[in-house]
Amino acid sequence: MNKKPPQSSGAGRASRSAKSSGRSGSPQANWQAQDRAFADEQTRYEDPIPSRELILSVLKAGSGPMTVDQLIGHFDLSKLSQQEALGKRLGAMCRDGQLVQNRRGAFGPVEAMHLVAGRVQAHRDGFGFLLPDAGGDDLFLPPRQMRELMNGDRVLVRPVRVDERGRTEGSVVEVLERASRSMVGRLHVDQGVAYVIPDAPRAQHDILIPEDALGKARHGQMVVAEIVAPPGRRTLPVGKITEILGEHLAPGMEIEVALRAHNLPHEWPAAVIAEAAKIPDQVQPQDIEGRKDLR
Repeated sequence: MNKKPPQSSGAGRASRSAKSSGRSGSPQANWQAQDRAFADEQTRYEDPIPSRELILSVLKAGSGPMTVDQLIGHFDLSKLSQQEALGKRLGAMCRDGQLVQNRRGAFGPVEAMHLVAGRVQAHRDGFGFLLPDAGGDDLFLPPRQMRELMNGDRVLVRPVRVDERGRTEGSVVEVLERASRSMVGRLHVDQGVAYVIPDAPRAQHDILIPEDALGKARHGQMVVAEIVAPPGRRTLPVGKITEILGEHLAPGMEIEVALRAHNLPHEWPAAVIAEAAKIPDQVQPQDIEGRKDLR
């Protein structure tokens, strides 16, 4: 798939597009009247553009995918600011899994191109499932499809076949969003090669740590690794150590791991710490005046 962001065209190209987009109908110079979200667009843009809903409606009603130039012509967007904003909106819709861009740069609704957007649920045995955003049956992702994915990633998948167990199997078309920014795990250093084994039941990949990204971490310690490069078809994800939690069996380590694994807040704001510092360590006499000590 073409992952390059859509490029906006000049006003001259827009006029040519209007003439060349006959297959999708005449230009909708009055698209504002048809766009239910136009009032909201007016508050966001000095020169409003068609809403996501209207763009999807036009593409679904057409006879096939449309390029950015064809859409510019279809909506008769003559201002450069509108053309650039439309290009950015199309790119955002691709990232959000509403549209997909084919090899010739044309855009179409995910559903019309027989693609399914959803989140990956990985299994420790190497395979996974796609949980569709729109609900419905999960799609099976075999190990060869999971090599470049991590649990929680949002992806576009094309259903390709039904396997011998009756499961609909999917082929990954594009990664829309990476879920894992960092992972907690135990650091191992073996013959000069450092890697983190994640402390997560659905993690399928160890995280390779280059020597210059180790910091002061030592073999066997529990650490937090920030992922700087996702897994590839033949490569492990690459990370760097951002926090050393301590020794593997240290008291309370399971709490430290759980806090970070589930992204729970575990650091007090500076203002709270400053206020707490003002509290004396000992109870002051004036604080107990008029009170009865029941200790």
